[in-house]
Amino acid sequence: MSNLKNKTIPKNIFTKVTKALSYFPSLENTPITFKFKKNIKKSTMQAQPEFLTVLFGKKHRRYVIFISEKFKISGTELKTRDIPYDVFVGWIGHELGHIMDYEEMSNLELIWFGFKYILLEKHIINAERKADHFAVKQGMEDYIMRTKNFILNHADITQTYKNRMKRYYLSPEEIMQLVNDRDNVTLKP
Repeated sequence: MSNLKNKTIPKNIFTKVTKALSYFPSLENTPITFKFKKNIKKSTMQAQPEFLTVLFGKKHRRYVIFISEKFKISGTELKTRDIPYDVFVGWIGHELGHIMDYEEMSNLELIWFGFKYILLEKHIINAERKADHFAVKQGMEDYIMRTKNFILNHADITQTYKNRMKRYYLSPEEIMQLVNDRDNVTLKP
């Protein structure tokens, strides 16, 4: 990605974030701020539009991806920036998938989306699965799989968190099916 003028990225995660951004050329001109936050409820990262920009035209929209400063594994807090490179890139890729989804919405649709996300668990599931879908469609399946495997196979991550991952996000099998579908479409004459 050559245009980083409209991206604000902390230095200590710059390489990881730019790697993820390289899979999303359509977001090159989209203003995105990556920001560490002390605590994000029930999540490690969170993508959302900057609120006031939703009140103006779509072309004025800006986004922020909040990154929890710490990642808790079985009561032990680790710095999120210190999780393995590929896992971090996959997590950022998932969040960029959300932004791809938001970019397809009008401002009114985006506001309605926010209300449904807050109120309806079914909508959360659909939104999270769609973000994974966008990331896989962009070619990030290896990173998304490494992120999922890191969570699902890590002995010290609570079963509650693993169950949430299984319920809300695409399974490794579903990801592989998306890859097969994508590649079959690409290969057809």
